[in-house]
Amino acid sequence: MKPKKISLSDIARAAGVSTALVSYVLSGKEKESRVGPEIAQKVRDIARELNYQPNLLAKSLRNGRTYTIGLIIADISNPFFANIAREVEDESRRNGYTVIIGSSDENAEKAWDLMNVLLNRQVDGFIIVSTERSEKLITQLQRLGIPFVLLDRHFPEFDTDFVVTNNAGASYEACTHLIQNGYRRIGFVAYRSAMFHVKERIRGYREALADQGIQAEANWIREVRFEAMATEIRTAIDELRSTEAPIDAIIFSTYGLAVNGLKYINELQLRVPDDIGIVSFGQAEVFDLYYCPISFMQQPIEVLGKKAVELLIDQLKNPDRSSQQITIDARLIAQQSSRKK
Repeated sequence: MKPKKISLSDIARAAGVSTALVSYVLSGKEKESRVGPEIAQKVRDIARELNYQPNLLAKSLRNGRTYTIGLIIADISNPFFANIAREVEDESRRNGYTVIIGSSDENAEKAWDLMNVLLNRQVDGFIIVSTERSEKLITQLQRLGIPFVLLDRHFPEFDTDFVVTNNAGASYEACTHLIQNGYRRIGFVAYRSAMFHVKERIRGYREALADQGIQAEANWIREVRFEAMATEIRTAIDELRSTEAPIDAIIFSTYGLAVNGLKYINELQLRVPDDIGIVSFGQAEVFDLYYCPISFMQQPIEVLGKKAVELLIDQLKNPDRSSQQITIDARLIAQQSSRKK
């Protein structure tokens, strides 16, 4: 016998509420309909217990939406972006949307291909972690009138919705923390990139040195290519330590740079923080598992993902509204790798 399909009225009966209220909650409209959070959660729990499956095809035919979001992230192997994807997926599900995820591997052409694949899947909108040279993708979405939100990275020359970290402020805090702990010759390792967020991290680092009266030397900033990171990080660290007065600390501007840099620091038999202090961007379990827990700038992953979904859904509901921009501060997690000298 074919199992009975669970309906909204079945959920309403089990929850002791009206069918209309159930509809509001499961379509993500409980706030607009002033449904209390406890009742809304009760409805969602019962729907899950009864294994309710909405008729998405009928819903799509009614309002012309597929209730899917295309998420293009820069590098799925990076824990920061993997966690961002999870937050976006969870928040989208709470609002009745499904997410289709693609990783561009920091490649603009692959990001372009992903955009076209997702457009063919008729996603309602996009959340995008941009890559370098992906301005063409942004221009195309604007030309087509497709709703989208830029996440973690944005292009200041485009008027778009975005949710990002205060990158200059985070670098400033990381560098100031090292200076206050007695470090004076602080190197900075970043990707070789024209992306705005990379330049902002370098700017914050430079401003912190200047405000503390430290004259930065020309070779204290080293840039490596993403596609050659494993080899070029070695050259960068060698160059930082090759002067008569080598650097006594390094700020790594990404998680990937930090992991590869720490591997090489181990090969050189340098002790952290006795020989060299370390602060990195991006949190990951590996920072706590290292023999000397690594200090890092914690980016607000949960807030970034949640706000990006909120902005996109608001844009879908109000397509004529002005663009909105959200910048969120990072938080320093000071651990043993940057302890006082």
